[in-house]
Amino acid sequence: MSQSSGGNYKITSSVVAGGGGASSGSGSKVIEGTAGQPVAGPAGNHPISHVAGFWPTTLASSAGPPSGQTILQFSAANYFVQEDLTALAITVTRSGDSSGFATADYSTSDGVANQKSDYEFAAGHLKFAPGETAKTFVLLFNEDRYSEGNELLTLTLANANGAVLGPQSTATVTVSDDAQEPATNPIDDSQTLVHMHYHDFLNREPDAAGLQFWTNSITGCGGDQACIDDRRINTSAAFLLSIEFQGTGYFVERVFKTAYGDALGNSTLNGAHQLAVPVVRLHEFMPDAQQIGQGVVVLQPGWQMALNNNANTYVADFVERARFATAFPAALGAAQFVDKLNANAGSPLSSAERDQLVNDLAGNIKTRAQVLRAIADHPNLTKAEFNRAFVLMQYFAYLRRNPNDLQDSDYTGYDFWLTKLNQFNGNYLDAEMVKAFITSIEYRQRFGP
Repeated sequence: MSQSSGGNYKITSSVVAGGGGASSGSGSKVIEGTAGQPVAGPAGNHPISHVAGFWPTTLASSAGPPSGQTILQFSAANYFVQEDLTALAITVTRSGDSSGFATADYSTSDGVANQKSDYEFAAGHLKFAPGETAKTFVLLFNEDRYSEGNELLTLTLANANGAVLGPQSTATVTVSDDAQEPATNPIDDSQTLVHMHYHDFLNREPDAAGLQFWTNSITGCGGDQACIDDRRINTSAAFLLSIEFQGTGYFVERVFKTAYGDALGNSTLNGAHQLAVPVVRLHEFMPDAQQIGQGVVVLQPGWQMALNNNANTYVADFVERARFATAFPAALGAAQFVDKLNANAGSPLSSAERDQLVNDLAGNIKTRAQVLRAIADHPNLTKAEFNRAFVLMQYFAYLRRNPNDLQDSDYTGYDFWLTKLNQFNGNYLDAEMVKAFITSIEYRQRFGP
């Protein structure tokens, strides 16, 4: 057995022409393969034994990956779910050597199934600790009134580190259409509307107590339509104002603001102009909010610790990203680092707070991630950024798009609603903003004609 260049292996044995019994001598059989390939020719990476002078004609195919190699892949190539307000657990497995750390990113992408109506976009970063052989994430599915037949979406693993991706690094999810669609738009049903808000704002299935409480807050109106309309608005806004969303989605928006400042958007409201707008985009916001919300259900035992731990892990990961490292090189001094974050955040720190963070960072009392979180969580920033984030989330949660995506072409709509919300000092009822979004054609068409 000899190794050739590039990790190729050649196994050669001699046999007597014609065969028959134990033998040796002239004639040869060569089997070649490449170390590390899942499949390499007819016998790549499979155990081969020499029996009575002959190579067996059938080679074993049940062996795992080569020694020392870790393979990550989905547990199945195909998953199936019935259309409904429901969830599906997706497992990523690790085979081979599990003694080290391994990571990979996962994401969903539209096939015929669409993330605005059929399912909730999901993306994230999986971390396998030593000894861990499986990780699970959850996909959320929605109910709509469209007759569409079976629909497909794609799951993808990418950016493996400490491992290689196996043949099932992509998988397909089939969403089976309802045999009979609802008679009206599903969100006209109070419980369905509330359930969808758990998906759209909190990225999880509802807990039974919460679902019942918020549903009853609407159905308690009986047949009083004016009461029902008001309660739907207040219930919807309650998700934006909830402790859970403030600690997950709104926290992500503030972290991006602190790290990168504002972006510039174009508006034609009262004449063409530019305005400062939140820098975070939907495709960035969604996986980050989902990461922080993992396992968090407010009022359930341990929720505060889980949320705090998730936030700490998130900012620790955030400062390791290439974008952050480019914006804040390692050579940047403590004072420069704190001052740049503070400026991006709109200068929420007092002089004493600024000096304390500089000293803490310079003295290794706080890490870069802890400084980032301290500024992102500052009460002055939380208050100053609230209306901008409130309007942004109308687009992210209800419409599942950026403010300047189609059906808009710029930030004129965002500018209009922010101006109006500011005029009413943040009173969303007087501004009629939440009402406008949940009764809009665009929102309703996510779920039915």
